[in-house]
Amino acid sequence: MDYSSLVDVYENLSKTSKRLEKTAIIAQLLRETKTEEAGRITLLLNGRIFPEWSEEKIGVASKYVLKAIAVASGIPQEKIEEEWKKTGDLGLVAEKMIAKKKQSTLFSHTLTVTKVFTNLQKLAQITGEGSVEQKVKLIAELLTSAKPVEAKYIVRTALEEMRMGVGTGIIRDAIAWSCFPRFMQLFDEKYDEKACKKIENIHDIDSISPKDSISFITDAQAREAYNQLIIALDHAYNMTNDFSVVMETARNKGYKGLRETDIELFKPVQVMLYQKAKDIRDAFAAVGKPAAFEYKYDGFRIECHIKKDTIKLYTRNFEDVTKQFPDVVDAVKKHVDCDSCIFDSEVVGFNPKTTQYVAFQQISQRIKRKYDIEEIAKKLPVEINVFDLLYYKGKSVIDKPFHERRALLSKIINPKERVIVLSRIMITDKEDEANKFYNESLDKGNEGIMVKNLEAVYKPGSRVGFGVKVKPVMESLDLAIVGAEWGEGKRAKWMTSFIVACRDEEGTLVTIGKVGTGIKELEGEGVTFEQLTEMLKDTILSEKGKEITLKPTIVIEVHYEEIQKSPTYSSGYALRFPRFIRLREDRGVHDCSTGEQVEELYKEQRGRN
Repeated sequence: MDYSSLVDVYENLSKTSKRLEKTAIIAQLLRETKTEEAGRITLLLNGRIFPEWSEEKIGVASKYVLKAIAVASGIPQEKIEEEWKKTGDLGLVAEKMIAKKKQSTLFSHTLTVTKVFTNLQKLAQITGEGSVEQKVKLIAELLTSAKPVEAKYIVRTALEEMRMGVGTGIIRDAIAWSCFPRFMQLFDEKYDEKACKKIENIHDIDSISPKDSISFITDAQAREAYNQLIIALDHAYNMTNDFSVVMETARNKGYKGLRETDIELFKPVQVMLYQKAKDIRDAFAAVGKPAAFEYKYDGFRIECHIKKDTIKLYTRNFEDVTKQFPDVVDAVKKHVDCDSCIFDSEVVGFNPKTTQYVAFQQISQRIKRKYDIEEIAKKLPVEINVFDLLYYKGKSVIDKPFHERRALLSKIINPKERVIVLSRIMITDKEDEANKFYNESLDKGNEGIMVKNLEAVYKPGSRVGFGVKVKPVMESLDLAIVGAEWGEGKRAKWMTSFIVACRDEEGTLVTIGKVGTGIKELEGEGVTFEQLTEMLKDTILSEKGKEITLKPTIVIEVHYEEIQKSPTYSSGYALRFPRFIRLREDRGVHDCSTGEQVEELYKEQRGRN
């Protein structure tokens, strides 16, 4: 496929804010796309080159793109930077500069989707001496052959800043519409009920192949079948975190293939997430009686994959941190009796002298550590608290009840205190016993407790009430830094007031406030303005006066006094007196708190209903 065809779709998507219109546009494209290209296009439409679980990242800074635009256009870099400061969008700058480029285009050629995709993938593989020049050359090669509007989207893709409002939900629905086109009638006012054939039993969807023209006796039946298809697509995506695989499965194996999609070792899945309950009584109401009560540790989530002697550790952000935690790998080798499994755990730091647990921020630096790993492992040791099992002896066990998964864990974990243990758990149906356990957890320095339904399955990425958490303080928010302001006076060289954002239902980041309180000026007291500035300086997308737009890469935990309605921020809400608590190196942008969570918290505060 010519890249220009995909760019036409990008342009059409940018012209509408309506979800159904975006879905229809993408569905039409996917229907016209050959199977071998469909996977790549689903990734590109989601603003990605690699699936979420992949260790490979494009990793291109704005300064490299500036050089590439200069090389491709023949226009001095200083003039390009001036234009960037005016527009704040390097994609628009590329479009304008390529439109009036001075370079000869004798060696240019028509771009294809494959060429663009391949060149951008190569960026992730270039490291070491001379890597900057090679990356600039690869981007410039594309821009030299690109039409102005193509240049805009090449740059935005390279910077992972597509700005089209296409989230995972739209991609999922478009796959449904493209592979099962009769479902599109549900969203078309010309839907003709009389023209539909009869399918009396909704479970007949099991036999539907991708090529079938699906029809139903009533709208209600059709919508129920569509809901089942969406559940199947969600399942496949949760198992793979890769829309290219989901697209291929839907097209070649249909509904049944989607439902049968399973976990694979060394491809991390989204961990199960939990809503917050007000108290023990509320927790029982959510999960039922009896329930499993479990310590909620102040550590970071680790998903451990084991296949014989190969062990890999992943954060909930799918980051491979195996090299940073040789002590954890060693503990797993010695104390886990299983040649093929995936378990979910919380890794908690402790003081090597007192053996008491320590706060997350004291060990968070280990996640990004690249040097002197053995030394820091001795200074900041950790204990693995294993609490769930996803995969066992070559098969997924997520559909088994929690109590069965827990029983399997007890067979394979040989516990050793302050090395690896099963999470502390108690099963009860009595509120007084549960409250006693809750207070005991808090006394030991934990965040609170988890409360779990004994019969519940493991639902990757979901907050569906199979389990809840109980904490003594208002729920904090995990928010992405998307902008900042340069300080004044002695802070002039630092970014100070940080604009933060949550995610809307499509996964798009929407702003919710500015945070400056809680960040320190002097080292040794916590995270400083200087440290944050250093971390963020290579993510600058644009500057206008003192205001900076940043590529969202860093997630922070934020406390606040109150959530208020506000037209100022794109989320529709604002945080009153927000306060920086800590960096969340273990979490990525897709882990940010959602608008739905914010709305729930808004309604809960001060007795709102």
